[in-house]
Amino acid sequence: MQNNSTKRATQIFSHQNNFLSTADAIRLGIQPRTLYQMRDAGLLVQESRGLYRLADAPLWSNPDLVLVALRIPKGVICLISSLNFHGLTTQIPRWVDVAIPKHSEKPRLQYPPTRYIWLSPKSFSEGVEQHNLDGGVQIHVYSIAKTIADCFKFRNRIGMDVALEALRESLRSKRCSVSEILSYARNNRVETVMRPYMEALA
Repeated sequence: MQNNSTKRATQIFSHQNNFLSTADAIRLGIQPRTLYQMRDAGLLVQESRGLYRLADAPLWSNPDLVLVALRIPKGVICLISSLNFHGLTTQIPRWVDVAIPKHSEKPRLQYPPTRYIWLSPKSFSEGVEQHNLDGGVQIHVYSIAKTIADCFKFRNRIGMDVALEALRESLRSKRCSVSEILSYARNNRVETVMRPYMEALA
């Protein structure tokens, strides 16, 4: 049977889309001992260090992206993770690719496995889309055109075959235009590299 503290904490979690960080829970009036008691009783699931979800809440459809969005709110999903989100790759991500501004401190995140790329302020801020996942969690992810240009820029890191597959599929499905891709390619200084492939696939 739940006591008053547990009932109140459950109501607070429900009003916050069923999940809270430890800091936010304390700010909203939940005592740390209540969090630990609820965790030990199976009422809360500790998704990662300092992040809790009500155990009877619906499971997240994309838990890795949700966790990254909650723990690195200024980060942007990029490269293979962005391709996977947009359905433009057959690759299964082994980690979450996250872009952060150049000179930013590396985030401390134990789970999920995460790979970071540091981008200049201009490159970091362009082509960002916002999408809502699982109960209103907002994630930032690069657009298709921006992602493809980034994949060619970082082709030595992700593999040229991955970049070409994404370019081929995006042109086939007409989900972005050639001019959009070339605009980001120019900004990334990879237009010369990309143009022959685009002409061959067009």
